[in-house]
Amino acid sequence: MKISDDPFVQELLPEFIDTWIADFKEQYNKNIVEKNSTELYRLAHTLKGSCYQFGLDDIAEMGIRVMGYAKAMDWASASKMEGPILNAFVEVKEFVKKNLA
Repeated sequence: MKISDDPFVQELLPEFIDTWIADFKEQYNKNIVEKNSTELYRLAHTLKGSCYQFGLDDIAEMGIRVMGYAKAMDWASASKMEGPILNAFVEVKEFVKKNLA
């Protein structure tokens, strides 16, 4: 994890994480159940880009994997990514509470 030293980025990070957790929970599984590859790809693409901007490279790279699964309509593999992505956000949230509060 390469969280920026920029105080502005650090100030925005907790809200960024909370928003992503809520949005991800609301949209991710729904896109898989509905087999909506376009929306799953869009969500994963946004996840990738926004996480790279905040230095959350591991989560961004998971987004890249999901983009591939969405393109291939590999619903089983995409479904398996939900837990690891949410867990990664929870880990970052705990790290931020301990180290940037």
